Amino acid sequence: MNSSVHASRLQNFPISWFSLIMGMTGFTIAWHRAESLFNITIKISPILLTTTLVIFVVLLALYITKIAKYPSQVKSELSHPIKLNFFPTISIGIILLSIAFLPYSNRASFILWCVGVVLHLGFTLYVLSAWLHQTHFEVTHINPAWFIPIVGNILVPIAGIEHASLELSWFFFSIGLIFWGVLLTIIFYRMFFHQPLPAKLLPTLFILIAPPAVGSMSWFQLVGEINAFGRILYYIALFLTLMLLTQTTRFIKLDFFLSWWAYSFPMAAITIASFLMFEQLQLPFFKVLSLSLLGLLTLLISMLTIKTFQAVRIRSICVED
Repeated sequence: MNSSVHASRLQNFPISWFSLIMGMTGFTIAWHRAESLFNITIKISPILLTTTLVIFVVLLALYITKIAKYPSQVKSELSHPIKLNFFPTISIGIILLSIAFLPYSNRASFILWCVGVVLHLGFTLYVLSAWLHQTHFEVTHINPAWFIPIVGNILVPIAGIEHASLELSWFFFSIGLIFWGVLLTIIFYRMFFHQPLPAKLLPTLFILIAPPAVGSMSWFQLVGEINAFGRILYYIALFLTLMLLTQTTRFIKLDFFLSWWAYSFPMAAITIASFLMFEQLQLPFFKVLSLSLLGLLTLLISMLTIKTFQAVRIRSICVED
């Protein structure tokens, strides 16, 4: 009986677990930026990085086991209009780990970056092909999770500047930027003129923050300064953050799902982008803002961790949809 229960849970192990890695790695990078900028003597970012790496290895091992034992379930996720978009969270997690490792080991960062970039290019091509050729996708299937494959491309230059040709970073950034604009239009059309998002997917609205927030940091890496376009990207992300935070009461009333981890990486992205704005412009506003966002992010990650442990304990995760 026990073995059949474990088998069932593995069979229903969702690809969306890897969004946790995006959030935790973003949280790690945010704390490292704070420690560097403000000379914080007690370093928690190395502990966070180690913890995140261990969790990633465990999740990856579990999902590889699922691929081996239940390939039909994995194929079902790959053809699902929503779950499909969470497969690139694996490659994005690896790219984020490469950024997090950069201050500690250039070699480890380079290896992770190469693996993440190659994998993400494959996922991007696969997902775009699915969008173009699947016959069962409808406009109501579209939600902000569709941004996930795009975010990874925008993310590449952050560590890519250190590891490869500048042209390669421009290649990935260009892909991400153009498709962000296209998808943003489609997603707002879907939300304005069709049925509201299901409650389970409402947390994915926070993913709207990620492309411009990450884009502002990648743009800085590419051009070496905070210029007009970088400011536009940052302030779009900041406005979207403000807009969504004003709806906090709506979000906290939702039942907990793994989709809640969609809150985490976008909040980490706007926090890190705000640290960059403070570092470059030295305006007190950005110091207060970035530290406030870091405090909010810390509370958010703590809450998500507790709720995830509770959900695992009562076995409300890894069950059939």
